[in-house]
Amino acid sequence: MKRRRFLSITALICALSCVLALFGCSGQTNSTEDTSTQSASADPVTVRVGSLSGPTTIGMVSFMEKADAHETNNTYEFTVSGAADEIVPSLINGDLDIALVPANVAATVYNKTDGGVSVIDINTLGVLYVVTADDSIKTFDDLAGKTIYMTGRGQTPEYVMNFLLSKADIKDQVTIEYKSEATEVVSALAADPNAIAVLPQPYATVAQSRVKDLQAVIDLNDVWDTYAGDGGRLVTGVTVVRNDFLKDHPEAVQEFLDGQSESVKTVNSDPSAAAELVVKRGIIDNADVAAEAIPGCSLVCITGSEMQDALSGYLKVLYDADPTSVGGALPGDDFYWLG
Repeated sequence: MKRRRFLSITALICALSCVLALFGCSGQTNSTEDTSTQSASADPVTVRVGSLSGPTTIGMVSFMEKADAHETNNTYEFTVSGAADEIVPSLINGDLDIALVPANVAATVYNKTDGGVSVIDINTLGVLYVVTADDSIKTFDDLAGKTIYMTGRGQTPEYVMNFLLSKADIKDQVTIEYKSEATEVVSALAADPNAIAVLPQPYATVAQSRVKDLQAVIDLNDVWDTYAGDGGRLVTGVTVVRNDFLKDHPEAVQEFLDGQSESVKTVNSDPSAAAELVVKRGIIDNADVAAEAIPGCSLVCITGSEMQDALSGYLKVLYDADPTSVGGALPGDDFYWLG
């Protein structure tokens, strides 16, 4: 029996929020935009950053340490929240300058603010995995005739799974049973050794520590790349900036982007060391689980035209499935900040 490892319920819910949430963002755009031409200031400023307690913040923990140690030109105030709907109002109201949010939420905010935000990078690719102890499940096609447990009904995970099942021509052969929380999915796996589920990281790793012989057998990133064609990449999280802040402080935005990129490299290159920082930040309360989960979290920092190609294709898939998933319309080219 593997050594049992535990993740607090709060941390689990927070980690899932980054991946599973599809929120109807509300609020009004601040009317404080200065439309006059003014030179951007390179003086040090305070940058207010909001992120979710999950993979998006995991990739940033090294930079957070440097910022807290005053090893950056600007001052950074980090707010880590459990759900995107805790971040979005602050971003819309101007109380945050930069936010790390689910990709569809970024598009929704863009639409609700009439183009008031720009996306500067993709920070997390797909984190969804098919997990099971059934050794007959080796490929996505093997799901035909099976029941799959997952969360995210009416949200991005449902759109992604329906898209992939349709492309694989097995949608009518698969039954999906939705649970309200991932803990219920784990309970179903524990009750039936041959049960199959779709779980995000880091929860897939947590489930493996609790259910004997459970394995992550299929990475949905790979399946997406097989079937999506022009459908971009399977994107989970992106980083957005308020355009007012970007206009006034481009140097600060660039410093953040450079720091985030370096942080992702550091975390990916040494998961064990990064895991200690993940625990310190309260994202996961067990360093061993964090270290095991990090390689599967698909932490990246994709910018420029590669970001636009990957994200626009992904959003098009969501839009075709349900326009409301991206705020009713696809973002324009001005959504993508290419540096």
